[in-house]
Amino acid sequence: MEFLDAVSLRERHTFGMDVRARRFAVLSTLDDLPAIRSEAEHSGRVLWLGGGSNLLFTRDFDGLVVQIALKGIRTLADDGKDVIVEAAAGENWHDFVRHTLARGWHGLENLSLIPGTVGASPVQNIGAYGVEVKDCISEVVCADLDDNGRLLVLGNADCRFGYRDSIFKRQAAGRLLVVAVRFKLSRQAAALTGYGDIRAELARMGRAGTPSALDISDAVMHIRAAKLPDPAHLGNAGSFFKNPVLPAADARALIAHNPELPHYAAGTGKTKLAAGWLIEQAGFKGLREGDAGVHARQALVLVNYGHASGKEIQALAQRIQEAVHTRYGVALEAEPVIL
Repeated sequence: MEFLDAVSLRERHTFGMDVRARRFAVLSTLDDLPAIRSEAEHSGRVLWLGGGSNLLFTRDFDGLVVQIALKGIRTLADDGKDVIVEAAAGENWHDFVRHTLARGWHGLENLSLIPGTVGASPVQNIGAYGVEVKDCISEVVCADLDDNGRLLVLGNADCRFGYRDSIFKRQAAGRLLVVAVRFKLSRQAAALTGYGDIRAELARMGRAGTPSALDISDAVMHIRAAKLPDPAHLGNAGSFFKNPVLPAADARALIAHNPELPHYAAGTGKTKLAAGWLIEQAGFKGLREGDAGVHARQALVLVNYGHASGKEIQALAQRIQEAVHTRYGVALEAEPVIL
């Protein structure tokens, strides 16, 4: 395999900053893992890069960046009711979702049009419109980088999924590399259309009665396209902040003073608040400072209008966090990895 010097990462992450990797390589087969591990010993820091949709670079990366380009989709089991399908880590997430729906497999439709790759989906436990990817993951295939790349298969419980969290993000970060994900999907429809936006969009489409999984996917795509900027045209990493989860008693006290605050049950004794509402009420929606800004239609999304630096985006994010904490006493946590 080939190792390159001083490679621009502008086209390899969705914020679009023109930062550079000191060393760069593409992993397209697991046979190249030993060469990468050897190179990593000399390069020091290693960044495994998927679609780059959950990263904010504030400087050049002084180490080795490895683009994960593992490809392949295969059906492992099909009993006529449920299907187990495995997708390699480098597969485009949305393309994979549509691949499953085209075959009549239900489960991933609410997660349509989320940017990124299959391999990143369990790391962040991506979620949207009442569904988290953990709901459909049966197993995750990993390479143990501390054990010569030995392959391990982790069951769903072993992944320790949480809200935008997993073992790959915390306890095993830097050790377990996701190389493929196995999903358990159903041939029987179980539409999840509880979110008002989805119901309204299905009604507009004339599919409110008994929508198919493809109908729901189409509705989600329409909603996301209307509300969220396309990274191909406006640099962003999707939702920049997690929706804060508070003890239910604390949330009730806050809602008593702010009855319009959108909120949702988040398990026993916990309540999830809408971070976008908090940011908008703090006066940041649509704000632009130079080329760094907050999107005009969705306050959760910070954007690069062309030439913003990562440090400028980071500084804006910190201002938002401080303002929301001062006004509401709520701490907002950034979703992207900031490097």
